[in-house]
Amino acid sequence: MDMTALARTLLESVPAHRTARIEVIRAADGAAEIVCETPVELTNVIGSLHSGGLITLLDAAGLGALIASVPHARALDGVVPLGTAAALEFLAPARGRLVASCRLDEEAERSLQPLWRGETDRVRLGTKAAITDAADTVVCRGRFDWSVRRTKPAG
Repeated sequence: MDMTALARTLLESVPAHRTARIEVIRAADGAAEIVCETPVELTNVIGSLHSGGLITLLDAAGLGALIASVPHARALDGVVPLGTAAALEFLAPARGRLVASCRLDEEAERSLQPLWRGETDRVRLGTKAAITDAADTVVCRGRFDWSVRRTKPAG
């Protein structure tokens, strides 16, 4: 199911995401693509996106994939996803237009289904994402571990 519009509403309003100027390109069927034109305010000493900006992109891609896995928007009622751990691998300078992509694996998809159906109020899962530049070079890879909980009944 295509949840791109919902992902835009939820993700682009987050202050850290606004600072990084992230934009949701696609969020559907458990996968998301997030784009960022490297803001000069978030560059490091070599003019590359700072590690804080890279982790923001990976975070947004993982969240976009979570949103893209819901059967309907109301399944997200009261849901709070929080990162519990992250690991990044820096592979090349991250400059210009960057695209972060994340697709939930089968285990993550399976673990989320009871939450979306209201059968449980908490799940833990991991997401893996990659960031590519305009030349399609992978500049960063990372993993996020998540605790996703429902704070109030769905719907």
